[in-house]
Amino acid sequence: MGAVVDRAAVLAWRQGERQAGRRVVFTNGVFDLLHRGHVEYLAEARALGAALVVGVNDDASVRRLKGPGRPLITAADRAQVLAALAVVDRVVLFAEDTPRELIAALLPDVLVKGGDYALEGIVGRAEVEAAGGEVRRIAFRPGYSTSDLLARLRALDHPAGA
Repeated sequence: MGAVVDRAAVLAWRQGERQAGRRVVFTNGVFDLLHRGHVEYLAEARALGAALVVGVNDDASVRRLKGPGRPLITAADRAQVLAALAVVDRVVLFAEDTPRELIAALLPDVLVKGGDYALEGIVGRAEVEAAGGEVRRIAFRPGYSTSDLLARLRALDHPAGA
C-alpha cells in the first residue's frame, strides 16, 4: 500500500529511488470518483516502472478546473483511496492548476497521461524529456470517465419525461 506524502517527502523519496536505480513513473489527475478506467490506467502506468507516484489536484484547484460542484470527494479522501491501491507507491497533493512545478522538481523517469491528451499538450513534458525521461500516453477507455458517470447519476435523479 502506498503512502500519502507532502511535496518535500516525495522529493526525498524520489532521490532514494534515483540512487537505487529504480525507474519512477508519475501521473496526475483529479480522481474524484475512482472507477475501473482509473484503476486500469494506473496499473498500466505502474507497469512502466518500479514505482508509481500519483499527483492529485487539491480541492481548490479542482473547483477552478471543474466548477463549483466539484470535487465530490475531498482531496484527503481521494488521496487515501488511491494510496490503498497496490499499484500506487506515493500520492502527493498539489494546489496549482497544473502539476508542472511538481513534475519539474520530481523529474520522473516516465511521465504518463491518458491517450485523450495530445503529446504536445502534456504539462511537464519538456522538463521530463530535458532530464532524459520519457512521456507516454495510455489509451483512453471509452465509457469510463467521471463526467460520464456523473451524467448517468444525474439522469437517474432526473429521468427524461418525469
